[in-house]
Amino acid sequence: MRVRTLSAFLCSLLIAAVNAVGASTALAGGTGGVVAAEPTTTTTAAPLHLAPITAKTPNIAYKGPVYEKTATGEVVPYAVPAKPSTTTGTAASSTGGIPAVSSEPAGALAASIPPELTIGDGMTTATGPTLRPQLLVPGTTARFVDGLAAAPMGVPAVIQEIIWAGNELIGLPYIYGGGHASFISPGYDCSGTVSFAVHGASLLVTPEDSSEFETWGSHGAGRWVAIFANPGHAYMTVAGLRLDTSPAEDPANLEGPRWRPLRQSNAGFTVRHPLGL
Repeated sequence: MRVRTLSAFLCSLLIAAVNAVGASTALAGGTGGVVAAEPTTTTTAAPLHLAPITAKTPNIAYKGPVYEKTATGEVVPYAVPAKPSTTTGTAASSTGGIPAVSSEPAGALAASIPPELTIGDGMTTATGPTLRPQLLVPGTTARFVDGLAAAPMGVPAVIQEIIWAGNELIGLPYIYGGGHASFISPGYDCSGTVSFAVHGASLLVTPEDSSEFETWGSHGAGRWVAIFANPGHAYMTVAGLRLDTSPAEDPANLEGPRWRPLRQSNAGFTVRHPLGL
């Protein structure tokens, strides 16, 4: 009796299994074939962009398209200001600078800046930072355009703000201690220049000296920004250009805050960067 009951139980299990297989096959056949498997997805993390901090050549000439962000936020092709004729003074080199200009209201002189002249051309110098055209270029590398840095379109807005802030100092003289008593100064020293640019992106509340920059922010070079500091000097690179008061490794050999080629080596400096950048 027990054997007969066990046999009947096993038969019922076998029949249930066969029916289940048949139902699955019928379902597949109703949709055209094999039962769909669970989809598998793989995600690959995008590589972090790391802006260069050294370069083998001082050549930073750029001949590509340049745009300007207007006061209304519109991006339009940049019209290079007409170069005035002059018979005096010394023209800046291909890596050298836009001049400081007269103390007109900020923003009223963007189109009138003669980009090929330097302070030595007898122009009235500015009494402090001056708004410049907010230049833009395609890609993720900052470009040198008529003495100014054009910010890449493919970078965070805060990086563009650092670059445009740095442009406000181009042409001002080097003044020891300049930019430390206040962010507004008739001239800037090395760390005052770096402080002003970083402050322009709301990343710094009070100016730092070069020694303070040795411990500021995060360790090492960032994705877009690197600040190089030791007790005697400080400078920074932003998206592939160097903002520095020293003419080291710059063929223009001009003093004061300027955008310059990257150095071949940054030895002798502590490297820091703003957190997250």
